[in-house]
Amino acid sequence: MAEKPEDLNLPNSVIARIIKEALPDGVIISKETRSAISKAASVFVLYCTSCANNFALQQKRKTLKDADVLSALEEMEFEHFLPFLKEALDTFKKEKKNASDKKKKAKEISENASPKLDDSSADSEIEKGPKDTNENTITID
Repeated sequence: MAEKPEDLNLPNSVIARIIKEALPDGVIISKETRSAISKAASVFVLYCTSCANNFALQQKRKTLKDADVLSALEEMEFEHFLPFLKEALDTFKKEKKNASDKKKKAKEISENASPKLDDSSADSEIEKGPKDTNENTITID
């Protein structure tokens, strides 16, 4: 749990990036405005988390699920965000699945493609050593 109330705030760099992406080029905001937006965003996230936690507790779970967050947003009367969030969630799940599938395929390919050396051939390679030991040596008299 957070030790200080400030620990519950979102990182300033993240808030600054979100603000910059949301505003048209050339628009500058003051530090006070950025601070106010940061505090409002932090309060929103905490409130949404609290509502989502209530849904999870009602179902006797300790882990929040995406459905809990969506239900919380609906309870908070932010249902107009739901179509966009559901679409973003579906896209995220598809990308995560694709990345997982690609990782599995790469692992299978590397396991099947790499030649397996038995211990005797590995030992013989080590015993041979470098081909020419005088090639890169410098002697100082």
